[in-house]
Amino acid sequence: MKSEFDKSYFGVETSIDLKKCNPELIRDEKAIKLFVISLCEILNVKRYGETTVVNFGEDPKVSGFSMVQLIETSLISAHFVNQTNAIYLNIFSCKEFDPMVAANFAKDFFKAEDMELIVNYRNI
Repeated sequence: MKSEFDKSYFGVETSIDLKKCNPELIRDEKAIKLFVISLCEILNVKRYGETTVVNFGEDPKVSGFSMVQLIETSLISAHFVNQTNAIYLNIFSCKEFDPMVAANFAKDFFKAEDMELIVNYRNI
């Protein structure tokens, strides 16, 4: 992982997979919204509009909340899977942020036992 955001990059795309999360937290719309507000504060990104959180999915394999939060520098989104207590979180921003800080905050917030982080720096 890069230690410093290279100014030749357009942005950084971060995928965070969290496994064995606290089932009560991933099924709580208010907790998810609080997570987004707190994450944006930690990353120092400005939210654009309110957080959208919708619970749907007929297939138990994918049912759960989905979340979208526009930020002035792009987007944060996630899907919360009830069947496996997993979260698939994506953050894309053309403003510099530390992906590890975001991942560790998410892991701690949702009390996940396992975490996988993938970072992709998008070129101009």
